[in-house]
Amino acid sequence: MENHNLTHEFPELEEKINQLKLDDENFRKMYVNYEEVNALIQHYEEGEQNHTTDEHLTDLRKKRMHLKDDLYVFLRSN
Repeated sequence: MENHNLTHEFPELEEKINQLKLDDENFRKMYVNYEEVNALIQHYEEGEQNHTTDEHLTDLRKKRMHLKDDLYVFLRSN
């Protein structure tokens, strides 16, 4: 199972991520949303019984990708 935590995705920005989580409400909301979607995907992927459809899992992965892109833009612009 691949690790998609934000600090794993952008290790060079870990310090900035941690600081923005404390200081910026908008970033914190995006971060929490990303981590929630990521945790849900991990739950479905690791489960013995997959209680979702392939389509739903694909949609969640797309959402995670878009959130990650938005977070990266935010990190680079702040």
